[in-house]
Amino acid sequence: MSTILVPIPDRDFDPTEVAVSWQVLTTAGHRVVFATESGRPGVADDIMVTGRGLDLWSRLPLVGGVSVVGRALRANKIARHAYDQMLRSEEFQHPTSWAHATLDAIDALLLPGGHRARGMRRYIDSAVLQALVAEAFKRGVIVAAICHGVLLAARSVDPDTGRSVLYGRKTTALTWTMERTAWQLTRRTRLWDRDYYRTYTEQPGQGAGYMSVQAEVTRALEKTGDFRDVERGSPRWWLKSSGLVRDTATDSRPAFVVDDGNYLSARWPGDTHTFARALSAKLKAST
Repeated sequence: MSTILVPIPDRDFDPTEVAVSWQVLTTAGHRVVFATESGRPGVADDIMVTGRGLDLWSRLPLVGGVSVVGRALRANKIARHAYDQMLRSEEFQHPTSWAHATLDAIDALLLPGGHRARGMRRYIDSAVLQALVAEAFKRGVIVAAICHGVLLAARSVDPDTGRSVLYGRKTTALTWTMERTAWQLTRRTRLWDRDYYRTYTEQPGQGAGYMSVQAEVTRALEKTGDFRDVERGSPRWWLKSSGLVRDTATDSRPAFVVDDGNYLSARWPGDTHTFARALSAKLKAST
């Protein structure tokens, strides 16, 4: 049985990327260990669980619970069910803390994402987690990162080279196309918090998308072409790139996962089943 360490923020992680990964991995016979900043059970981004809070009328009485935009962007029924199950699990209810997390007896490190700034910034900016990621790469522990989890990896520096641990690697992450589309939609409907879908926004003098996940991750790589996305016109390009279709336990066609040896990466919640299955297969192959 392989053991996977999954560090998450105390709040605002993506429910699909965490819960579906947990479900796929534990169903396959692996052991999952969670770590939060406080050492207490974490809480997902409520908007991504319920869908409430992304429509123009979200703050109005009576109709505020009705979601349209939120229903389209939130975790789907499969992921919400996985989240409910995960919340009741022994491992989720008894996490370790980031400060006490160790790679001893750990076979893989899984870095999920999320985007809501109030919780995710503490996760991505954490020097403790960045050091843990760098150590995992140095030890040869399998690292799997999805969405903003790739940004945590990109910010993790190899102390021997002074470069990102992703330098010289092939990776994907949340693409600017996907991030921009969701941001432009929600900034028109969540008027009181227009940057809800951006963890980091551009400062004066920075071009559009400079602080996007794709742009920052790409700056950490050896070559621009090391950032991988579905090639336009390739088979199932629209299915994989529209952001409208998610993979399932039995259908990987919408997913896109990059395998670079002991490092796996994926883009968004719609890749999670395939991403977690790929990690499971890699763990089983290494035993």
